[in-house]
Amino acid sequence: MNLAERSALVVGGASGLGAATARLLRESGATVTIADRDPDRGAALAEELGAGASFVAADVTEPDQVAAAVEAAAAASPGGLRVSVCCAGMGWAEKIAGSKGPHRQDTFLTVVKVNLIGTFNVLRLASAAMLGNEPDEGGERGVCLNTASIAGQDGQIGQVAYAASKGAIYAMTLPAARDLADKGIRVVTISPGLFDTPLLAGLPEKARAALGAQVPFPSRLGEPAEFAALARHVVENIMINGEVIRLDGALRMPPR
Repeated sequence: MNLAERSALVVGGASGLGAATARLLRESGATVTIADRDPDRGAALAEELGAGASFVAADVTEPDQVAAAVEAAAAASPGGLRVSVCCAGMGWAEKIAGSKGPHRQDTFLTVVKVNLIGTFNVLRLASAAMLGNEPDEGGERGVCLNTASIAGQDGQIGQVAYAASKGAIYAMTLPAARDLADKGIRVVTISPGLFDTPLLAGLPEKARAALGAQVPFPSRLGEPAEFAALARHVVENIMINGEVIRLDGALRMPPR
């Protein structure tokens, strides 16, 4: 897909992986709608990107808010919504059982609601909006890009909720792509490893360096711009469909 003058929605786009992706898509000529729960950061980024960028406040767990963001993105360009990127998510650390008792059900449900149900909301509503698009010269109506994590396959101690939510995003990629294939809509998931995002920003520099040293090569934390570069390539390469792509520097996470 040629990104020039195409409308893109980036959910969770106010910071981290989402913000980097919004920047690169805008630089590539797309009209970008940033959706996020953080109105200050979201509005600031939209202002930074200038004409062709806008912000909509949205919580991925609230279907009406996601629908409003999708509608805004669809109206931002005459060709309708063509690209949906979902980077919204949260982390959590809690063992399935231990000295404090069993894993709390409420925290498990919260993680699943944000990471999995939130991604599902964006995917189902964005793809439904894309159905009305005219196919481009390649027969494509749109592409939906989700964000999982290598924890979905290599979940560490204390990551049962997080790993379950991200593993489910992995699992729904292929059936969703198959559901939409005859409509010319692709579904792809990027599964990043250890990236320098707000999730890790609160750690001391020594701890961040130790995490980066676990990565075989390059032995550092991934940069959000590197995620964004892959996201752009996925959008532009029509043959990438129904796939989960690990972006991890050959890291396979140990138990802890």
